[in-house]
Amino acid sequence: MQGMNSEKNKKSIDDTDRKIIALLQKDGRLSNTMIAKELGVSEATVRTRLNRLINEEYIQIVAVSNPLKLGFKAVGVLNIHVDIKKIDHVTEELQKLKPVWFVVRTTGDSDIYTEFVATSIEELDDLIYKKIYKIDGVIRTETSLILQYNKRQYDWGVADPTP
Repeated sequence: MQGMNSEKNKKSIDDTDRKIIALLQKDGRLSNTMIAKELGVSEATVRTRLNRLINEEYIQIVAVSNPLKLGFKAVGVLNIHVDIKKIDHVTEELQKLKPVWFVVRTTGDSDIYTEFVATSIEELDDLIYKKIYKIDGVIRTETSLILQYNKRQYDWGVADPTP
């Protein structure tokens, strides 16, 4: 299960960490050396801080792809309504499903929001009716297919820690 590190064991991030994150949000391919030069710190400092930020799950460095361009025919959102007493079980089971790449608990009309990729409508049908509806605690789902991406931007920065 993700989030294995206890929140209380995490060291809070400082201004240098925020600057590293902001630079990587703009270009995740930046080398530690380039980041160090930009911030005026040593490469070892950047390496150490970056390892901590990754290990403590503040950031994840990946290539963000466009699944529609990569051949996935059914890409979208599943809002899942659950028996609230079984929400832990449902979220754990959803995390095991490869086509479901994003799982969060939410407020509002549904209890769990997920995003998925499927190679076909048939695979999506299998995902919903043979896998998700088989999870004990799932009551109902609502599916929205993504037709095109109009904006996908990940450089929102880091929230200011002071109110």
